[in-house]
Amino acid sequence: MGSAARYLFSVFDISRQIFFETPLSLGIVNLKPLRPGHVLIISKRVVPRLSDLEPREVSDLFQTVQRVGRVLETAYKAEALNVALQDGVAAGQSVPHVHVHIIPRLRTDFGGKDTDKIYPLLERSEAALGDDLVAGPGDASATPKAPFRESSTHDDIGGWDVPPDEERKPRSADEMEAEAQWLAGLLADAGVRSSSAGEPGQAA
Repeated sequence: MGSAARYLFSVFDISRQIFFETPLSLGIVNLKPLRPGHVLIISKRVVPRLSDLEPREVSDLFQTVQRVGRVLETAYKAEALNVALQDGVAAGQSVPHVHVHIIPRLRTDFGGKDTDKIYPLLERSEAALGDDLVAGPGDASATPKAPFRESSTHDDIGGWDVPPDEERKPRSADEMEAEAQWLAGLLADAGVRSSSAGEPGQAA
């Protein structure tokens, strides 16, 4: 984002993963996305539960989900979005910092047979999120595991299925930063601007 500020997701530095910023929320790319375009929207303030946020923070968080989601749908030629928040350990939250998953979806996902299959996969992914963050980014020399293309639109990825967990390796910091820059450009092109002060980022 071109800022010298250091931002945390719980205790983990995610400064290079940021693609969108408002005064109260951040959009970050995912270390091990379930699907191309799977991102997180987090509160800037590090608190564990949705109820810990002030009303203005809740409003900003979900307005950011809405704005980012619209751009992701277009960028990934998606037909819908999964928007998920695990609010507390008993609900599957593994990182004690409010975060919302956004996952672009198509009717043809999982062969068009079981679109709800994403939920147990998301639960497993969320359960491993803390461990993945502790392990840190993957080897910068490794082949990208969740590639994206620096273009105005992505190829249709119908028929998509989640690869086995052992094939979903953490991406390198360089890979995540490149995707963050690409997404930041898409949002800017769509008139959705980042802002670290004043009013939350919105269409110009």
